[in-house]
Parts: sequence; structure tokens; C-alpha cells
Amino acid sequence: MKFIVSSSYLLKQLQVLGSVINSNNTLPILDNFLFELDNDALTVSASDLETTMSATLSIDSKSKGSVAVPAKLLLEILKTFPEQPLTFTVEDNNTVEISSNSGKYALAYAAGEEFPKAVNLEDPSVTLVPADVLATAVSKTIFAAGNDDLRPVMSGVFFQFSPEGLTFVATDAHKLVKYARTDVKASQVADFIMPKKPLNILKSILGSSDAEVKIEYNDSNATFSFDNYILMCRLIDGKYPNYEAVIPKENPNKLMIDRSLFLSSVRRVAIFSNKTTHQIRLKIAGAELNVSAEDIDYSNKAEERLTCDYQGDDLQIGFNSRFLTEMLTNLQSDMIMLEMSLPNRAGILTPVDGLEEGETVTMLVMPVMLNS
Repeated sequence: MKFIVSSSYLLKQLQVLGSVINSNNTLPILDNFLFELDNDALTVSASDLETTMSATLSIDSKSKGSVAVPAKLLLEILKTFPEQPLTFTVEDNNTVEISSNSGKYALAYAAGEEFPKAVNLEDPSVTLVPADVLATAVSKTIFAAGNDDLRPVMSGVFFQFSPEGLTFVATDAHKLVKYARTDVKASQVADFIMPKKPLNILKSILGSSDAEVKIEYNDSNATFSFDNYILMCRLIDGKYPNYEAVIPKENPNKLMIDRSLFLSSVRRVAIFSNKTTHQIRLKIAGAELNVSAEDIDYSNKAEERLTCDYQGDDLQIGFNSRFLTEMLTNLQSDMIMLEMSLPNRAGILTPVDGLEEGETVTMLVMPVMLNS
């Protein structure tokens, strides 16, 4: 088994796949990349059992075979090469020899058969989504997903497909983000919960792709295929909470304000807030928004006045500044709308401008109790 490949091309592909590999694997074989050679096509795979990703590279070869090569060692050596062709030869003494312009390097390999086989999806449902739409949907929602191992369904992003459009939801019970598209549709109704890790990997590589992503899914697994990549992962098992029930429908108090102005104000004032509650107070009356925070233990306090466009009753409401900052950072618009009903009901943040046709973003932030 022998093949020739460009060093920088191989490194670029392996760095993407390397993000799948865990630092402490239960099975030693998972510390390797699986190289499967079929003449001039080389398929490289990486797995952590939950998520498996493979990339198909076009190379120069006339042989077939499969070996598992140590991932960390291979990445380290590839990073040091300038752009050049490398020749990989599988020797009889259980080593892979890499020949470069300047030298030879031998790595021990394991048999390709030991590497866990990827699951084959039986009769899956299929939906096609443009890469940029999926990348936006993931980056707009993933930050709101929880980290609680006791509530695994909330630690992922909920995908809801229907002939009306696609909806992506993430929540950790303190904040919730719903991203919807009516310009991309699925043929039938389906929903599943995607874990965070494969979504982060997708997010990092979809941004530079203009391909269509083919999503195939059944009750337990999903596969994303685009360009030369295939990412397969096990879905989170369980029923997603009824998120529509927590989004307040009647919100008579509407505040419209410049996003970056509001964001910098919240960031400044939050420095003076209590370090455990991160509580800031919004006091709205007429066309004036008063943002304040106080840390009684240290006698620190801050207050800022901003002008805004407000329709509704005078209102005082408290929010966790970290959640508010995260949400405002994730919105791309110039102006945002904050809709509220009562000081103990969730506030709804939506962008006023900067959205594409058929795109909606709804962010929900739970209030915190104000100490009067």
C-alpha cells in the first residue's frame, strides 16, 4: 500500500478530522486516523464512537488497503513541513514510512480492521440545506444550549423540519433561542436533537463552503454530507421540552434601541454587578432607559441613561448581564426590539433589521428577581 499526497492538503483535511478525536479515549484505537485507500481515492476517518467523520481525498496511487495511523504524531510532523509531495508506504514491519524531500519518518500503525465501523443508516429521511443556512442556524443557537448532564436533551440543538420550513431551537432553561427559515423546506415532518460537539465541528467548516448539505436521519443517528466530508453522529435520545409554551405571546411593552449602544452599556454596567448573580436592572420610562447595577458587598455601583423608542407602561426588570450580553453579541442587526409583559415574565429579543427573506430569530431571556 503506497500513495503520494500534498503535505498542506493532507494537513488541512486532518486538522478538521482531528477535532473529532477525544483527548482521553476509552479505546486506544480511537487515537488514530483510519486511512482507507482505493486506488486514487483516500478516505480518512476519525471517531469517538458517538461522532465519526470522514473526508475523501484525491491522491496519486494504484493500491488498496487500510491502516490506522497515530493522529497526534502525524499532525505534529505534518505541521512542520513546507508544501511538498509526501510519499506514504506501508512496510512489512508494521510501520508506515513517510518520505519527504528532506528525510524519512516511520510511524507504527494498527490494523485498519480494528477501527470501529460507522453505522449504516437504514432507510433514512433526507433533507437538503444550503451550507450557509445551516452554519448560521448552528452559530445563532448553539451558545444557548445547556451543559447539564442531568438534562441531556437540553445540551443539544433541536432540529425541527417540516414542509413549512426549518426551525432550530436551543435552551438551558435561563435563555432560549429559536431560529427559523421559511425559505428552506423539508419534504416531511421530522425532529431530532443534535449534540453540541458535531455541531461545533460543522460550524467551523461550513462557513467556507457554498455546497448543499445533505442531512440524512433516523431515530438514533444523523449524517451530514457535503463537499468531500461525511459527518455522522448519534442523536440525543429523549423528548425536547415544549418551547412554544414558554414564549410569552402577549408583550405590550416594546423597547426599540440601537444594539451596539445597548450592548456596550450593559457590558460597562455589568462590571459593577454582583459577581454571583451578575444582575443588572433596566428601568424604562418614556423615551429613557436606565441601566444600573450594584454590588452591595463592595459598595460598587453603576448607572447609565440611554435614549430609546419605548411603547408601554413604566417598567423595572432585572436580567443576568451575561445572558443578555451573549444574546446581543449574537444578533447581527443595528436595531433590536426587547418585548416584555411583566417583571417576572421572560423578555423577548428580536432583530429589527438585517434579516434575510424568510429568516426569523427569537431570543428569550428569563428575568431575575430584583432586590428592591
